[in-house]
Amino acid sequence: MVGDRTLGKIKNGLVILLGVKQNDTDNDAEFLAHKISNLRIFNDQNDRMNLSIQNVKGSALVVSQFTLCGDTRKGRRPSFMQAALPNEGNRLYECFMDKLELNEVNVKSGEFGAMMNVELVNNGPVTFVLDSDDR
Repeated sequence: MVGDRTLGKIKNGLVILLGVKQNDTDNDAEFLAHKISNLRIFNDQNDRMNLSIQNVKGSALVVSQFTLCGDTRKGRRPSFMQAALPNEGNRLYECFMDKLELNEVNVKSGEFGAMMNVELVNNGPVTFVLDSDDR
């Protein structure tokens, strides 16, 4: 939500908090979109993580989250120097969502750069951290 407006809402699927770093490229967006689209993290009929978001016809709510790029190694205040500048961050955020859609994932989004209230029900709890630098 931004203010009193609901911008994106999904039922079954993933909430993706996307942090874009300065050195990220379209290739990083494509890698992550492909990885996420095919990651077998949804339960099958035997309650085993064996299905992808594509298999369950799920949706993705993508929220831009520059604070994921925060560096907390020094001092008490995070540094966000590694985060992409807003124009490039927004471009890669949009690029990532386009790549998800090309991977047959229904995509909803927040508003880049806005103060948002995000509500989610975490089924599991199951949370994964993916970094395109780790390939």
